[in-house]
Amino acid sequence: MTPKMELLAPAGNREKAEVAIAYGADAIYAGGEAFSLRAGAGNFSLSEMADLVDYAHRVGVRVYVAVNSLLHNEALPGLAEYLIALEETAVDAVIFSDPAVYVISKKVAPKLALHISTQTSLTNWQAIRFWQEMGISRVILARELSLEEIAAIRRQVTVELEAFVHGAMCVSYSGRCLLSNFMVGRGANQGDCAQACRWRYALMEEKRPGQYYPILEDEHGSYILNSKDLNMLAHLPELAAAGVNSLKIEGRMKSVHYVATVVKSYRQALDAYHADPDGYQVRPEWLEELDKASHRPYTTGFYFGPPGPEGQSYPSGGYIRTYDFVGMVREVTGKGSRIDVRNRIREGERLELVTPQGSPVSFVIERMWEETGNFLGEAHPNQEVFIELPVEAPVFSLLRR
Repeated sequence: MTPKMELLAPAGNREKAEVAIAYGADAIYAGGEAFSLRAGAGNFSLSEMADLVDYAHRVGVRVYVAVNSLLHNEALPGLAEYLIALEETAVDAVIFSDPAVYVISKKVAPKLALHISTQTSLTNWQAIRFWQEMGISRVILARELSLEEIAAIRRQVTVELEAFVHGAMCVSYSGRCLLSNFMVGRGANQGDCAQACRWRYALMEEKRPGQYYPILEDEHGSYILNSKDLNMLAHLPELAAAGVNSLKIEGRMKSVHYVATVVKSYRQALDAYHADPDGYQVRPEWLEELDKASHRPYTTGFYFGPPGPEGQSYPSGGYIRTYDFVGMVREVTGKGSRIDVRNRIREGERLELVTPQGSPVSFVIERMWEETGNFLGEAHPNQEVFIELPVEAPVFSLLRR
């Protein structure tokens, strides 16, 4: 029997965590208010983290906490206390990249399971075996590995292997970028990346200031550092054969709609694969759903060999957005579903309803009203309204246009 691969989803804040769980994540990863590489995410205080762990554990979902920034001396004094608190909170593992976290954790919080981050650029079995012998329970593989290399690593180690399968890629090796720090003083390795790789660039000759030469035949410039987004949904059998234990979705900074759509697609695909590995076939609707989430053009990254120029998206640094997230079901009542409005909606317009189970359903808003019973022709962000939905839609179901 093929071992089941874990589906690991981002939890940039409490709402995204709950949505990831509702749509099928086996585990989530989140960051605290310190020591995390996503300073812009809705990171969790210790009390919020404890509440999240309790919520997730009640439904059998694991919680991994990122303590993965590269630490300067001034950050060390608070680290021991923080790790002790995480152990007491019963998080399922800590993700780290700085060996200081390993050393201090072993001294003050020895029960903490430790996962070593992709930031450490582990690309060979000897290095991974070293950490295995040091008691690490999981290695998050460098994104620069091929499936063939991962399979070779698996033959030499027994530690769990986690790999990114979906989301944004970094132009720098394993995300170890100095570009943001150099250009705007925001340290990528302290969680404050400005994503300078996504900016538009042109070429200028030293003695001709102000004369910009496009690197491609495009008068608007060129996005020469702009990696495409990773998408490995069509290759679950190959990932399983290589010995990957956990499939990681990137995106603590992404939207609720992104989390729901991507997690659901991978959940459906994984369930189909685990139910019948030999007869597994990719269904077009899974891939279509991934196209509906905000994304850059897709790539398979390094899994089938180092990407060439086709791994970059040159025309634009922005996202492809074909759908707008407009609302979320917050309560199901006898008089309709209470909707938390996130984008303007109007009576008479056609929307799509996305639920944790089943296919999306298209419908027209026949009527919309406030809790007082007052009917509305239009609703705006931060309003709560009631709508009669076409099918039973549990809490966390989404409306999109």
